[in-house]
Amino acid sequence: MIQRQDTTLDLFPEAEKPVEIIPARKLAAKVAALYVAPSDHFQTRPVEALQLGFDGISGDFHAGATRRSGGREPWYPRGTEMRNERQISIVAADELALIAERMGLKEIKPEWIGANLLIEGVPHLSMLPSGTLLFFKSGVTIKVDAQNGPCRLAGRSVAENADMADHETGALAFPKAAKRLRGLVAWVEKPGSITVGEEISVRVPEQWIYRP
Repeated sequence: MIQRQDTTLDLFPEAEKPVEIIPARKLAAKVAALYVAPSDHFQTRPVEALQLGFDGISGDFHAGATRRSGGREPWYPRGTEMRNERQISIVAADELALIAERMGLKEIKPEWIGANLLIEGVPHLSMLPSGTLLFFKSGVTIKVDAQNGPCRLAGRSVAENADMADHETGALAFPKAAKRLRGLVAWVEKPGSITVGEEISVRVPEQWIYRP
């Protein structure tokens, strides 16, 4: 008889250092603001509602079932067509305030960095793991892909909109100040319409930690 092996021990043979399991959990949140970008520019403008399809936000700069790879995907030749997991940009006001403080600015508005969704009620929003699901009361579901890595393009937009004396200095300062605070990118799992003030049930998936 073939005995079934313990897959945990197969993956992590040091049994004296077991895998730490963090149970799945639910959080309550709310839509504080919504934004859409014109088709020719990544900066967004506030709206009261968003229509979401499997391609993302209708008419938005980042809409599409697929996108072209860039600097974030060095494993592909630049311009390779790939799945668009960056349909929606999600941010939190408290994290934007911290970035602004680090840069010596009064504020950083979500639309300056191309955000589509401002969420309130979730501490450390940018640290939510891949696979987190956002269930909107209207029936829409959004799935988190990853943290949104800060870049110089967004930094230059911040510098210009905040009237910084040196735009290039601002562009360079933003990626460092916004590290792990830039929010999340996500894609539409279940389409529909969402509105400002709508309640969100956030499901954070089970995670594991292995400390070698």
